[in-house]
This record gives sequence, C-alpha cells and structure tokens, in this order.
Amino acid sequence: MTATATRLLLVEDDPNFGTVLKDYLELHDYAVTLCTDGIQGLRMFQREPFDACILDVMMPLKDGFSLATDIKKTNPQMPVIFLTAKAMKADMLEGFRLGADDYITKPFDSEILLCKLKAILQRKAVTASPQVSMATEYQLGQYYFNFKTRQITRGAETQKLSPKEAELLLLLCQYLNDVLPREVALSKIWKEDNYFTARSMDVFVTKLRKFLKADPAVEIINVHGNGFRLVAPAPEAKEVAPVL
Repeated sequence: MTATATRLLLVEDDPNFGTVLKDYLELHDYAVTLCTDGIQGLRMFQREPFDACILDVMMPLKDGFSLATDIKKTNPQMPVIFLTAKAMKADMLEGFRLGADDYITKPFDSEILLCKLKAILQRKAVTASPQVSMATEYQLGQYYFNFKTRQITRGAETQKLSPKEAELLLLLCQYLNDVLPREVALSKIWKEDNYFTARSMDVFVTKLRKFLKADPAVEIINVHGNGFRLVAPAPEAKEVAPVL
C-alpha cells in the first residue's frame, strides 16, 4: 500500500465481517479505517480525510442513515456506499434519497463491490475536475443564455427555463464543444446515476434542443456511451462564479 492510497472509512458493527472486509480492501491497495458504530464513525470522519465511506445501516448508537446525513452535511460530495442486510425497497430508496452513490445488500460479491467502488471514485475525480468554464452568461450563436435569470434570449424572443433545464444548459456550456460526461451531469444535477435519472436527463436534453433549434450553428450532440456535446461558436463569458 502506498502513501497516496485511496482512504476509505468503513463503519460496520460486526467486528468479524468488518475485519475481513477491511483486510480484503487493503489487499487491493485501499487504506481502510474500520469503526464499529456510527458515533465512532462520525468522529473519525470529522478528524481524518477520506475519499469514500462504506456504511452499514443497522448499527448501535447511530444508524447508517443518520451517519450518512451527518457526513453529507459536512461534505455533500463525499461518496457513500451502503453495505447492509436491509434489502427492503423502502430502505434502498431511503438510502438513495440521502445521497448514496450505491446501495449493496448482503450477501454480496466482493469483486462487484470493488468494481462499483472504482467507478464511484472515478466519477468523483471527473466531477472535481476544474478544467471547465466558470461563467454564468454565454453567447451561443444567435442565443444569449443567462443562468442567473434562467433565460435564453434570441432577438426579441425570450424562453424561461426550469431550474434543471438551466443547470443542464450551464453544464453543457461549461464543456462547450467538448463532451459532458453523462455521469457528471447526473451527479451534479440529479445527485444519483440510475436508469430513471438517466431517462429524465434525456428528456431535458430534448427540451433544450427544441429551445435552440432556430440556430443551425448550435447543436446538442449525443455521444454514444459517453454523454453530450454542445456545439456552438465559442461563448462570450460575462461573469465569473463558482461552478455548481
């Protein structure tokens, strides 16, 4: 294990299972800190830096859902995986509602956990990339887009956008003429990546295409298996603000 190994917080109240899983993850070059209850897990999270958290749900003192809520309050971008015997649909939905990146039920395939963990950490790295535009106002061919007012203007015509439409168009502008990875948009706007949120995103892309169809120089292209690319003349940045 290297000094720069990915750091995982594992919170599991079964000491035998927790130790076995810790050892398994460390064999695959992760640096793992094991806590056996939610209170201890929260204290460790507040004291040490981590790259991702793997949480049991049914734990003494503080359950996994409560712990995840506290973690997300401190760092909304922290990846969280629930690893639990609670397999009811209502529990899974609650986990995703709290911002979980995945919800894995016991028993599970260890290799699947590794693959999911790797994918989540890769998405985190892509999302954290600063190499995108930070403007909030853009000139896109014949269109002028103002993110703060959520408006697209073309001549005397103005189209008001919904909050999600505006957020999606802003992300596309930030990646102008480059590919906006599907997982980045789903993570930033929908807060989760699954079949239903992906279909919802497709609907919003279709709406934006209709709003921009009057200018043939502006186009949203579907990049199969990757994401979307907004093709347009380079935008004129009017104001700089932090990326969402």
